[in-house]
Amino acid sequence: MTRMRAVDAVVLILEKEGATETFGLPGAAINPLYSAMKAHGGIRHTLARHVEGASHMADGYTRAAAGNIGICLGTSGPAGTDMITGLYAAAADSQPILCITGQAPVAVLDKEDFQAVDIASIAKPVTKMAKTVLEAGQVPGVFQSAFQLMRSARPGPVLIDLPIDVQQTEIDFDIDTYEPLVPSKPAATSAQAEKVLDLIAAAKHPLIIAGGGIFNADAADKLVEFAEATSIPVSPTLMGWGAIPDDHPLQAGMVGIQTHVRYGNASFLESDLVIGIGNRWANRHTGDLGVYRKGRKFVHIDIEPTQIGRVFSPDYGVVSDAGAALDALLTAARGRSGGASLPDFTGWAGECTDRKSTEHRKTNYTDMPIKPQRVYQEMNAAFDEDVTYVSTIGLSQIAGAQMLHVYKPRHWINAGQAGPLGWTGPAALGVAKAKPDEAVVALSGDYDFQFMIEELAVGAQHKIPYLHVVVNNSYLGLIRQSQRGFDMDYEVSLAFENINSSGEAASYGVDHVAVAQGLGCKALRVEDPELIGEGLRVAKELMSEHQVPVVLEVILERVTNISMGAALDAINEFDVLAQTPADAPTALTPMGELAAAK
Repeated sequence: MTRMRAVDAVVLILEKEGATETFGLPGAAINPLYSAMKAHGGIRHTLARHVEGASHMADGYTRAAAGNIGICLGTSGPAGTDMITGLYAAAADSQPILCITGQAPVAVLDKEDFQAVDIASIAKPVTKMAKTVLEAGQVPGVFQSAFQLMRSARPGPVLIDLPIDVQQTEIDFDIDTYEPLVPSKPAATSAQAEKVLDLIAAAKHPLIIAGGGIFNADAADKLVEFAEATSIPVSPTLMGWGAIPDDHPLQAGMVGIQTHVRYGNASFLESDLVIGIGNRWANRHTGDLGVYRKGRKFVHIDIEPTQIGRVFSPDYGVVSDAGAALDALLTAARGRSGGASLPDFTGWAGECTDRKSTEHRKTNYTDMPIKPQRVYQEMNAAFDEDVTYVSTIGLSQIAGAQMLHVYKPRHWINAGQAGPLGWTGPAALGVAKAKPDEAVVALSGDYDFQFMIEELAVGAQHKIPYLHVVVNNSYLGLIRQSQRGFDMDYEVSLAFENINSSGEAASYGVDHVAVAQGLGCKALRVEDPELIGEGLRVAKELMSEHQVPVVLEVILERVTNISMGAALDAINEFDVLAQTPADAPTALTPMGELAAAK
């Protein structure tokens, strides 16, 4: 056995578990771990400016590729409490990040020592495990258990709190015989798969709802294979967007009361059987449950038993990893023959495909100040199918999900349930670290961008290029829109006359271009809709040349109401719909094209 400090064992375990990308800030109580990282040399570290930002970077890194586990590091006390929002965002969307905090010595934990807080108790509600390790000999086992927990069943985050004396205590440890524990994942049985197929066989208009669990299982290919084998259309949730390419004939369009496409909702309302795989029936997806459920049966397949029946009771529930369920469904579908064979759903699938050439929202506006819809039209034109978008919340995210296109798994990365403002920028840095050779484009409103704006300096220091599109209406746009129901517009304007700025943007308050440049990044501003495309082109060139984040700020009209409603059949359209193909030139299926072909 080799004698070493507990923190030296931790670093070796991180390497053996394949988790070598860390984000954080050193401090007195975590310095022993940093000394072990420095001595080892194989653990990469990105120095953040705020520990919450570091937790979002770890989250973005995790979401960017199957198997990734990002790690956030911080010292004792406020560093741990700063991580809580990051842990919540990761837990809400089933993301396995590992947060490691330093802690005061064991002997003073109940003496209100400087920066000694019971972070394990604080973090427990938003983690799969939160533990302060009091005995150095337990460190290897706690980390081994942590990695197994993060990967088992419904993935999620873990926090491990290490008192400074525990970190430095020597233990006997042999990394050569250390082995990661096998994750536990439930799998659908053949009988369950046959039952699902029986329900499909009795349906006329089945529809698959593909959630983020598809990505956690790395099962997007299996999803597409099953859809093609059965000709069943697929509607991805916001968290499952990209599981089937937007331009695939069986991609029926996203459903929801905010993030959706009109033809997606229309097809859903024609369905009679809905098969949810790896989803949780989020309220922004379902809207009014009376409308959502009326006239259709539901199958719910999810890895977490407590999710079955949580929002509503399905007609049939299966506890299973999404990939294992799709394997069982594919096997069962291939085995059906004769009288038990599945119906031919190609006619129904064709109806869904036909709808994709209808009900587009207009994007081709020439108004000044710029209408936000034009920004997404230009983004569609500027980026190919390899682009990865990162966003979190607000009218910018909602409009983006209504109008952008996603073609590959994990190419739309979004904090879906928690939606913390400020998540976008640091998460994009984590994504860019995971995808150094791919285009990463963050999308924020001005308020989201101002949260954690200091993390731009991290990208400048560490040469992490990504493009941050900031649509600036100088408003808390989503909150202002929700205030319409209260007949008010109260404390939601961010505008003021900036004494250091000039031109139209001076009345919009914060000079984002100047701030970004002051943080070591490149930035430019667009106020003319005809120049958005050129701005995106220049921004990409600057990003390539300087290898730093580039901010493209687009000055929008102050007030825009983005389409949304309380139910799938009651979406409020505040702007005119497209009347001709020229009104929505980047729509995947040009308006009326299929009808004309017939």
